[in-house]
Amino acid sequence: MRIGLDLRYWDTRSNAAQLALAEEAERLGYTTVWVAEAFGSDAVSALGWLAAHTRHIGIGSAVLQMPARSPAATAMAAATLDALSEGRFRLGLGVSGPQVSEGWYGERFRSPLNRTREYLDVVRMALRREEVRYSGERYVLPLPDGPGKAIRLDMQPVRRAVPVYLGAMGPRNLELTGELADGWLPLFFSADHAQQQIAHVRKGAARAGRTLDGFDVAPVVPLVPGDDWERCAELVRHDIALYVGGMGSLEKNFYYDQAARLGFAAAAAEIRDKFLAGDRRGAMEAVPVELIDSTSLLGPMERIADRIRHYADAGVTTLTVAPYHPEAAGAVAALRTAADAMVHAGVV
Repeated sequence: MRIGLDLRYWDTRSNAAQLALAEEAERLGYTTVWVAEAFGSDAVSALGWLAAHTRHIGIGSAVLQMPARSPAATAMAAATLDALSEGRFRLGLGVSGPQVSEGWYGERFRSPLNRTREYLDVVRMALRREEVRYSGERYVLPLPDGPGKAIRLDMQPVRRAVPVYLGAMGPRNLELTGELADGWLPLFFSADHAQQQIAHVRKGAARAGRTLDGFDVAPVVPLVPGDDWERCAELVRHDIALYVGGMGSLEKNFYYDQAARLGFAAAAAEIRDKFLAGDRRGAMEAVPVELIDSTSLLGPMERIADRIRHYADAGVTTLTVAPYHPEAAGAVAALRTAADAMVHAGVV
C-alpha cells in the first residue's frame, strides 16, 4: 500500500506551510500530494505552484468540480499541469452537489451520472488530441447551429491518458467509477464498511469488461497523532459537522447519506437539523466520536499502524492522509508519524 498527502483546500494554511508539507511528503517517499477545491481557493492554480516546487511526487486534484469548467477547459488544465509536472498529474473529478453547482456556478444539478460519463468522454477525446466532435444529452461539440468547428487541443500533452479519479459515494456513482475511472477518491471512508463500497466499484468494472487490477482505491483520511485518541478526534469534529450538516440541504446531502450508510443515521439527522437551524456548536457535539474514529487515523503511532493494516486489508491501495494539526510544525510531524506507522504496519 502506498501513502499520499491531502492538503485539503489551499487556503487552509499559508503558502509556506503547504509547501513545507509537500516537500516533507516528497522527502519521506509519499507518492502523491492532492489539493481540493470548493468555493474558495481553486485547485488548478495551487497544483501549478506545487509542480514548480517539487520534483518527484505526483500531484493530483481531489477534486476538480465539473460545474466549474467545461470539459475542454478541464482537458486544457490537465494537459498543462501534466506538462508542468513532467507527467506527474492525476486528474480527480467530481460533480459537486446541487447547492454549490446551482448556487455558485449557476449550473443545473441534473443527471449527474450521465454528466460524468459525457464529461469524461470529452476530456479524454481532447487529451488524445482528436478533433472534438461530440453529440450527447449534456454536451454537444461543436454547436450545430453556429460558426463553431471541431477543434483539436493545440499542445502536445506529455501523456495521452492522464489517470482519472472520481470522487464518489453512492452505489450508482461507485459503479460508474469502476466502469470509467482509473481510481477512486472516497471521503468518510471506513475500513469496516469498505467491502460493500468496493463491491459496487467492482461491479461497474465488470460491466466494462475490466477488473480492479491496477485500479487505485485512494481514500482521504484525517490524520491526528497524539497520546489520547479521543482528544485527537476533537480536531476532526468540526469538519464532520460541517459536511454532514452543511454541505447540502434537507433534501440532498451526500455526506449525510454516507454517514447513514456507515450506521450513524440517527446522529446524522441530529447533526443536520442542528446545523441547518444555526446551532453549529450543537451540531459538533452531536458528532459521535465513533464516527470520527472509524473514518480517521487517531492516537499513538502503534494505534495508527493497526488502523493502517485494517485499511490495507480492506483493499486500499493508496492511503491519502490529511494532517489536521493546527500548527504547521505539528502537521509536518504528523506526516513523519504516518510514514513510521506504515513501516510498523508492514504494508510498504
